[in-house]
Amino acid sequence: MNIQKNKIITADQLIRAYMIGVFPMSDSRSNKNFFFVDPKFRAVIPIFNFHVSRSLLRFVKKKPFKISMNKAFPDVIKSCATINRTETWINKEIETLFISLHQMKFAHSIECWQNNKLIGGIYGLAIGGVFFAESMFSCVPNGSKVALLNLVARLWKTGFKILDVQFLNEHLLQFGAHEISKSEFQTKLKKAIQLDVDILSFGKTDNDFSDCLLTFLQARIEMS
Repeated sequence: MNIQKNKIITADQLIRAYMIGVFPMSDSRSNKNFFFVDPKFRAVIPIFNFHVSRSLLRFVKKKPFKISMNKAFPDVIKSCATINRTETWINKEIETLFISLHQMKFAHSIECWQNNKLIGGIYGLAIGGVFFAESMFSCVPNGSKVALLNLVARLWKTGFKILDVQFLNEHLLQFGAHEISKSEFQTKLKKAIQLDVDILSFGKTDNDFSDCLLTFLQARIEMS
């Protein structure tokens, strides 16, 4: 991967970095510095063809969690950095920048709640028709999977074209994640960020998420 030393420190500059395909990482939670990464291959998850296992499908049909959006963004990003991790690339500086991006309505979180407790979530950055998923966490089985599935359904509903997950790993493979070349990603990115779509154009209540997910799953059945 091509690593560029960080000189970008403002939220506006961070947005511009994502728009050219690079993203920040730190060596550790306690390290105050971070660098920018421009990998030769980029991992993406297909939105409409997102793979939903039978077990996850059975699980979500039980409606085990309440789902919300942007209700607890600071808690989600902190949990992503600290829950079930011995180390992380999300340092305090990156966390602070993303909270600023959230206040600017660029960064968003999907939360899962059980008995009024935050038990799972995912956060990322939305620019045009691209959602740059940063990290997710779970305190209970399937917490992060349900958050991701609800994010994917919303991205489909609101017209997004790219779900970027940066690097491929074993966990993401189960959802249909795959790698594309840097040049292919750049081509798709330049086109998708020009789209006039809004992740907030659909309701954010638990019922809204339930309806969105049902519509998404039904559309997939009709296309199969």
